[in-house]
Amino acid sequence: MAKKAHEFTLTIYAVVATFPKEETYNLTSQIKRSSSSIGTNIAEVCGRFTQKDFANFLQIALGSSLELEYQLLLAKDLKFIQEEKYLELEKEVGEIKAMLISLIKKVRI
Repeated sequence: MAKKAHEFTLTIYAVVATFPKEETYNLTSQIKRSSSSIGTNIAEVCGRFTQKDFANFLQIALGSSLELEYQLLLAKDLKFIQEEKYLELEKEVGEIKAMLISLIKKVRI
């Protein structure tokens, strides 16, 4: 899951590099932070020893993926991302969300 999140973040960075320059400190920055936060929190999970801590960091990663979903929708509606690319990114973030939700459920049992 960490590798998938990392590869997805690299894809996101490439996509936002095409955004208008005036968005550098706005939507571009928010999208970069959200995408990198997913992988960062998954990595941080590795250093946690309690199930509660483990679940909390996974929950933060899930929250970041939900933020990213909205930010990508906004970018599409602002015409910064074409529909086809948006659908591809939406599918990828959906897969990451599903993996996070599955793992959170297993940890919280």
